Formats: sequence, structure tokens, C-alpha cells
Amino acid sequence: MTGGLYLGLDVGTQGTKALLLDVEQGRVVARAARAYGLIEGLAPGAAEQDPATWWEAVRGCLAELGRALDLARVRAVGVSGQQHGFVPLDGEGRVIRAAKLWCDTETAPEARELSRLFLRHVPAGFTASKILWLKRHEPAHFARLAHVLLPHDWLNYRLTGELAMEAGDASGTALLDPATRRFDARACYALDPGLEAKLPRLVPADRPMGRLADAAARELGLPAGIAVAPGGGDNMCAAIGSGATQPGVATLSLGTSATVFAYSRTVVLDPAGLIAPFCDSTGGYLPLLCVMNATGVLHEVARLFPGETLESLTRAAEAVPRGADGLVLLPYLAGERVPDLPEASGTLLGLRPGRLTAGHLFRAALEGVALNLALGLERLRALGLPCTRVRVVGGGAKNALWARILCDVLGAELERLAEDESGALGAALQAAWVERGGALQPLVEACVRTVGAPLVPEPEGVRAYAEAGARFRDALRRLHDV
Repeated sequence: MTGGLYLGLDVGTQGTKALLLDVEQGRVVARAARAYGLIEGLAPGAAEQDPATWWEAVRGCLAELGRALDLARVRAVGVSGQQHGFVPLDGEGRVIRAAKLWCDTETAPEARELSRLFLRHVPAGFTASKILWLKRHEPAHFARLAHVLLPHDWLNYRLTGELAMEAGDASGTALLDPATRRFDARACYALDPGLEAKLPRLVPADRPMGRLADAAARELGLPAGIAVAPGGGDNMCAAIGSGATQPGVATLSLGTSATVFAYSRTVVLDPAGLIAPFCDSTGGYLPLLCVMNATGVLHEVARLFPGETLESLTRAAEAVPRGADGLVLLPYLAGERVPDLPEASGTLLGLRPGRLTAGHLFRAALEGVALNLALGLERLRALGLPCTRVRVVGGGAKNALWARILCDVLGAELERLAEDESGALGAALQAAWVERGGALQPLVEACVRTVGAPLVPEPEGVRAYAEAGARFRDALRRLHDV
């Protein structure tokens, strides 16, 4: 191997993943990861991380990759990052306080206020609500605010010294007009008259946002001056890394949260505000459903049974009939974005003797998350997006029982991808596109592969989950007026 390599970084909530892609061979040749958590002891609903944690994780990943391969071969870097986080910088480019993250629901009152001001729905997780929260709750910090960045933008800033955003991640701030790919001056002014001046320049998806600075190159062991791609939010990069770069392919990402998204050539606006009208990181659009409760629900159930693993709980759940004998879990342990219930809690219904077993509870968790996702997928289909074929990625994609449940609940063929880390892969592919020029799609077709035959919905399962779905929706109506 003597050709160039492309570095993809995916800086998430639970950890950072890094991989090196050889596009000539169409495969990942090395990978590394570092785990971390949230800041502990915060107020209820708050979710924060110190951006320095992300940089240290990137350094650790690059040190590991450098032991495996010669990093002098790296030609370009792309960064994927958790969406919606707010990294506040002062006039010297210093971080003012810890970043409030996508899963922070402490800003729900500010989101409701902005929804009234903007005359459109602003989810509690979006960045704008966090900026207003800082203004209201920490005025001394807000007075120092000079630059607003998202997590992946801050990593790009550390790499290049350049302050910039791209339309994909920026469309998750609630401050960008996705149709024009420009910041909404009216919305910015409504939040604060000085806000628009604190937002960075917007850069196109197909050109470098900067070059790797000397200091960052020395820290990371990379060649100085190589291209740093604009990167994108984790969903935008996962769309590239899963092949959702042209109509007809939808992607389901199962992580701490879960998202379903599909490529569109035109902006998709949901009057109800449930489907986010995102731009993607290729120059197109990425209408997206996001639920806040996915694999975290499974881990919470697992904590009830200290002697069990996710694998043993899955085996126990396999012995329980579809529909979990009538047990229904509304899985809103962390509030919820779709449906819009940021202050909701989880609810378990249908308790009867013999239903509090590990298998019943774990199956109810698997099914509850799947049934909630189905509500959002119905909305995507109603807005004109075909979702008959879905590619599933993320940690939850490895659970075969969950894949079968999702296939039947969603009524769609499910495909698995050969590369689990679609966010990091997408960031590396964007970096290759930016550095090499030409079209992105041939690179995607050369490097994104599915494995095995797709799962096809089983009629018996579809019928069973239609009944379970009716129970789920009835519980939503009764408990949350949804």
C-alpha cells in the first residue's frame, strides 16, 4: 500500500471514532476509537461536555492510527460531529463554558419561546434554544460570546484556525433557511440583535474549508497543509457513508438517539415541524426524523438485571411472542423529540402476572423504540419520500432480533452495511471528494457496500405489529394527547 489515505473522524456523544480510507482499494485500512461520557452532577435535563474532551480523544485516536500506518500518507481530513451542540467562544477563540449537547432538554422553555418568535417549530435540542438559554441564565458568559460554533465546527477550528460552518450541520441550529442555505436574519435578530454577527461564514460542501495548521499537524502527527473538508453533522456524514446520496435509499441510524433520513434534491418542509428540513453535506437535502430514545433504553432495561448481558437479554426476548404479551413501553426516558414531548418520561403499560420477566421487558423495549420510529417513518412517507428500502447502521444494527422487529414494524426491506462507522466513513469520503475533485457518487459506490441478503417483512409480523402499533398510539393519545 503506497497510495494516499483519507482520514475520517466522527466525534460523538459517547466517544470518537477514526478511520483511514484507501479509496483506490475501496476499503478502510485502519481504525481507532476513544470513549468518554457526559459531565456529571448537572441540573435535571442538562447534558454537557468539555470540548477539550473531544480534542484529547482525537489525539488518542491519531496516536493509535500512527502506530498502525504511516500518517504521512494522509491527503485530507473530514470531521463528522454530533449535531446541535453549542460551543461558545470569546473574542480570542477560547471556549467560554462547556458545550450544551443535542440531548440537553434543560432548554425546552427557550425552545417553546423561540417557536413563538420564529413562527415555526423549534425542537428543544436545536442550537438556537441553547443560545437563548445562555443569554437568560448566564448573562456574564453571553456578554463574552463572540463566536457560535457547532461541535464539528470547533474541531475544524482546532485543525485549521478557521471559523466556518457548512449548510448541513448549520441547518440543525434553527437559524438557517434551508431553502436559501443562508442564515435567517429575522430569526437571528429575534433571538438577539447581535447574533448574526457571531455566526461564522458558510462554506460549500465540495471545497476545503481550510488547511491543516502547523500546530495541529505537530500534535496529531499529520502532514501540515493538507485539505480539511467542511465535514458535517453526524447524520449528514452518515448519509454519505451509507449511500443515501441519491433518491431511493433511506438510512436508519441506531445509536443513543435514532434517526431516519433520505436524500432529496429539493427542500422538504413539514408543516408540523416533526421532520427536520435539513440540508445534507453534498449540496442536496436530508429530511430527517430524530428520536432521542434508542439504544439507551435497552441499556436502562439491562441495568435491572445485573447478571445479564444485552446478548442474553436478546435471547430471552426471542422466547416472548411478538407484541410482548400486551406489554407496551412508551420509551421516553430522556423526553422525546418526535413526538414533541421534551419533558415526558417513560411509561410501561399492560402489566399482568408473568410479564415482568427479563425477556418481556427487553422485548417491550425493542418494540417500543421501533414503534415510535414507525410513527416518524409514516410522516416521511406522507411527505412524499419513498422508504421501502432502509439501510440500518449504528450499534443497534448488530442486534438480529431488533433488525427483524424493525423490518416488520416499518414494513420495509432492511439492508446491513459492511462498514458500521458510517459517520466516519462519510467524513473520509467527503475529504476524498474535496481533495480529488470530480463527482462524489463514484467514490460512494466504490466504498459503501451492503452485506448479505436484505431482510424482508414477514406478513405475520406485519400483522402482529399493526395491532401492537394501535395499542402504542392509543397510549400516546391517552397519556400525552398526541
